[in-house]
Amino acid sequence: MAIPEKRKFPRVGFERGVDAWIMSIDGTWRLRCKMRDASAQGARLKPASMEKLKEKEFFLLLSSTGLAYRRCELAWINGDEIGVKFLQMKR
Repeated sequence: MAIPEKRKFPRVGFERGVDAWIMSIDGTWRLRCKMRDASAQGARLKPASMEKLKEKEFFLLLSSTGLAYRRCELAWINGDEIGVKFLQMKR
């Protein structure tokens, strides 16, 4: 029996993952990752390394040029995957 979904916003899964990058807020490091699924509020990522993920906030870059991005907060770590919550940009 399947566990019922409790999330407010449905997630879209990506079978092979979508190439993306995680970058520090100050731009001092950048790390490759695969986006496994995403919703309007967050995403599940598989970073190439967990070494640099000591910061609570960072950017998720969705294009190699950095033009498409979301500011994120680390929500959870489970093995080699992380969950991120998208933060609203201050205007």
